[in-house]
Amino acid sequence: MGTRTSVDERLTLMALNLLHANDAPGQYPTSWYAATATPLDPFPALVGDAKADVCIIGAGFTGLSAALHLAERGYSVTLLEAQRVGFGASGRNGGQLGSGQRQDQEKLEAMMGRDDAAKLWDLGEEAKDLVRDLVTRHKIDCHLKPGVAWTGMSHRETRDLHAYADFLNDRYGYDQIEKLGQSACEKLCPSPAYHGGILDMGAGHLHPLNFALGLARAAHAAGAKIHEQSEVLSIAEDRQVTVKTAQGSLRADHLILACNGYLGRLNPKVAARVMPINNFIAATEPLGLRTAEVLNRDVAVADSKFVVNYFRLSHDGRLLFGGGESYGYRFPTDIAAKVRAPLLEIFPHLADVKIDYAWGGTLAITMKRLPHFARLSPRTLAASGYSGHGLGTATHAGRLLAEAVAGQSEGFDLMARLPVPPFPGGAHLRSPLLTLAMTWYALRDRLGV
Repeated sequence: MGTRTSVDERLTLMALNLLHANDAPGQYPTSWYAATATPLDPFPALVGDAKADVCIIGAGFTGLSAALHLAERGYSVTLLEAQRVGFGASGRNGGQLGSGQRQDQEKLEAMMGRDDAAKLWDLGEEAKDLVRDLVTRHKIDCHLKPGVAWTGMSHRETRDLHAYADFLNDRYGYDQIEKLGQSACEKLCPSPAYHGGILDMGAGHLHPLNFALGLARAAHAAGAKIHEQSEVLSIAEDRQVTVKTAQGSLRADHLILACNGYLGRLNPKVAARVMPINNFIAATEPLGLRTAEVLNRDVAVADSKFVVNYFRLSHDGRLLFGGGESYGYRFPTDIAAKVRAPLLEIFPHLADVKIDYAWGGTLAITMKRLPHFARLSPRTLAASGYSGHGLGTATHAGRLLAEAVAGQSEGFDLMARLPVPPFPGGAHLRSPLLTLAMTWYALRDRLGV
């Protein structure tokens, strides 16, 4: 079997792939995360023919966690990454470790019934526990801290948040949430935009790129083989799965797709249900004593807007603020300006503060904002589409995928029952339709509807 792919085929795939739209090959974006990460030496590209029990495509939280858990079970694992470990959303996101699933428990009960919704809540709690355990067990220096606040942009939204806190306490025995009235919220976060909220001390936040790099070290130490700059160009399945890169090929008994927003055209079934979108973050200059103008506790914040603003303080006293989305391939030319606009809506008193870093990242969403777990064939599993709730869910997905490969699929099968319909019009029309929908929701945000 040949290991080379034609230049035309490779260029065609590259043109259709977000891996090449915004970033230099083999380099992390110029983010605050990359500037402060604990360096990890590059892993070699895949060259020549190789074999493994399991091939994993994508070295984000999902792929790294799957590689680690499979290697710990004794499987031979090869992880292929087109760029660098943690290159995608896993190394660029807001670093918030949220409770539960992406949709709230009331909606999940309506969709799935109370019994399955309760099991999904338990899986969400397992996800947080898994992240904490991995950080502790593998001594990952990623500044993991407790606390995520959800803030209301109106009194009605604040009442809804308080009611949801009561619901979780009454129905699920979850007592980690403090309800914040307007004065308590303003004391925590002195923004004129918020009318109250809730503070979940069972949730947390961390440095996501350092967490990803720590998972890579742990997976490598456990025996997993990691190959960077090894973009997968084709997949064929017969008695085994054969995966081809530009310089090599890999045969495996099992394949895990862990590509999230960077799947490209590798699997049309997944691509029809999981759509990449871009989100943006800025890091200000160190604020010094002015951190009290942003937050008075070391917690993260996400607000109630449909296009969520999310922020926290870095360990060196910067405001890390995420806001704004786009739905095409290319990032805007001035990312700092795109983020500064929502930043100043929340903190108008920071108009004079400099932005030192601004970067974009590509995540993946689904129609119902629920992750897409799928058994695509007897040999191929996939998990993606975390819809902004990926830190815990994606890490946990890696363990569930590993368990499913080993024949213990109860958790994976429950996640696979979540309703994830295809986008209308398939891959060609999903972006224009989503742009129209998001424009409508952005208008509702501005009008306070």
